[in-house]
Amino acid sequence: QVQLVESGGGLVQAGGSLRLSCAASGRTFNRYAMGWFRQAPGKEREFVAVISWSGGSTYYADSVKGRFTISRDNAKNTLYLQMNSLKPEDTAVYYCAADSGILLVTTVSEYDYWGQGTQVTVSS
Repeated sequence: QVQLVESGGGLVQAGGSLRLSCAASGRTFNRYAMGWFRQAPGKEREFVAVISWSGGSTYYADSVKGRFTISRDNAKNTLYLQMNSLKPEDTAVYYCAADSGILLVTTVSEYDYWGQGTQVTVSS
């Protein structure tokens, strides 16, 4: 069992930056690939980024590539999402999720555990 708690969301102007954190409980954090997803009002939850258990592999949605960076610190049981050059269309609730599989996956149904989400609002 893994419990996930996101933090770091808030209100920022377009062009600004935020860093999200996801704190994981348990001693098996480093056995999971970790992903970030987001959900805007009236829209389905969508993939943002994923990182392998070791941190050696990452993959991003085209919409955030070059602006967002996913990373993890297994010693601290923490996942991060550095978000730069934010746009109003990045406004959403951001969720972290854990996947026990081997491959890096981008679909919601593949993930085993989810956090409660943190709101990110980007004003124009």
